[in-house]
Amino acid sequence: MAVEGAPVITHWVDGKPWRGASARTADVTNPATGAVTGQVALASAADVDTAVRSARAAADEWRSVSLSRRARVLFSLRELLERNKEALAQRITAEHGKVLADAMGEVARGIEVVEYACGIPQLLAGNHSEQVSTDTDVYSIRQPIGVVAGITPFNFPAMVPMWMFPIAIACGNAFVLKPSERDPSAAMLVAELWAEAGLPDGVFSVVHGDREAVAALLAHPDVGAVSFVGSTPIARYVYETAAQHGKRVQALGGAKNHMVVLPDADLDIAADAAVSAGFGSAGERCMAISVVVAVDPIGDELVARIVERIAKLRIADGTDPDADMGPLVTRAHRDRVAGLVDDGVAAGASLVVDGREQVVADRPDGFWLGPCLFDHVRPEMSIYREEIFGPVLSVVRAGTYDDALALVNASPYGNGVAIFTRDGGAARRFQFEVEAGMVGINIPIPVPMAYYSFGGWGDSLFGDTHVHGAEGVRFYTRGKVVTSRFADPATRGPDLGFPQNR
Repeated sequence: MAVEGAPVITHWVDGKPWRGASARTADVTNPATGAVTGQVALASAADVDTAVRSARAAADEWRSVSLSRRARVLFSLRELLERNKEALAQRITAEHGKVLADAMGEVARGIEVVEYACGIPQLLAGNHSEQVSTDTDVYSIRQPIGVVAGITPFNFPAMVPMWMFPIAIACGNAFVLKPSERDPSAAMLVAELWAEAGLPDGVFSVVHGDREAVAALLAHPDVGAVSFVGSTPIARYVYETAAQHGKRVQALGGAKNHMVVLPDADLDIAADAAVSAGFGSAGERCMAISVVVAVDPIGDELVARIVERIAKLRIADGTDPDADMGPLVTRAHRDRVAGLVDDGVAAGASLVVDGREQVVADRPDGFWLGPCLFDHVRPEMSIYREEIFGPVLSVVRAGTYDDALALVNASPYGNGVAIFTRDGGAARRFQFEVEAGMVGINIPIPVPMAYYSFGGWGDSLFGDTHVHGAEGVRFYTRGKVVTSRFADPATRGPDLGFPQNR
């Protein structure tokens, strides 16, 4: 709905802000105060078509630009992002609610992918084989797809798009970003920085919207590939729909990340990790630890140490430099998470720390939910089965290492997992046996560096390709093999036999 006097956050098409033909908008709120701070334009299918057609025209020219020039634009973007990282982090905190230090960390991890993409001349190097047959050479090249789209979530409005568009654009594609309508302003600042870096108009576009915009991107004939990060049900829909329209798809879904703590682990380090990974960014991370698997007999002691640390957390507006955790992104999401806590209590789990009545005195209308800690959670409970995406940590007891491993591997999700132990043999066995795409050994959030790829297994990924790193380069390009011979005129003449290498 429209709010009188609230600024309108527009799309970015053809190198400039663009309102679009659709009159629909959605509220953008500050989660710490509950106040509406702006209106974001919601694109119609016709608006999406306009953006894609602009991108299509730009892609035809951008693919012909030399790798050296593309790299220079990426280097310029990297420097501009570095100079504007605080402004970008402030936009994230204002619309998402995470504390500024967390937002700064998000921006820094995104910049790492830009730095990786600056090496595109080497990343796109092909192979060459001379004299595979008489006077015949074979070589491989990788070429851009054309127009590619990214549909990204609210929890990382800067980092997740930066997992995608630096590599896609460096490879010679035009990129259309559909960020979350909950926190759209970060994407607009990035668009301005791209323009300042010298990127040609149309190579990077931003269209805000809801389901209508997503459906239009998935069906548009000029979009050749789609990258998505979000919940598992939507990831499955994106994968199936885009694939039906002949597109290449990488769709990263939800998670239920486990942290296994063996009896020999340093329990202080494990408790620090559980609190940091469970409640950082109010649990609104796809790599958040949701379940701690305490292997007997250390369960009671580990829970006690986690409780001690939770009591010291400061819940406040993300702009407060002393804040450890901010609000949840919307009131509706806050209420959903609180409802799942209610379900856990009703199912018989022990609610050791109850954050449902969290109060922040100077921000009474914010979307607050304090840390919640459950013990003695069982796999059949909804708080174990569902991706909560909030500050709720569940402790499950396991009798042995084998019991813990079986519990982790029985989960339909396979995004990230961690083990805490001093035993190198147990850690080596765990990394070999566990069924997950990213594994941490004494590291609770094993997000890979930019030169490795991010992605899970099972219901955490639909498609074969993970995000960024070498797999990102492969996803945003198509392979082509050229077989070449410049024959001596004396050897010319028809030969209807199947070609043989001699």
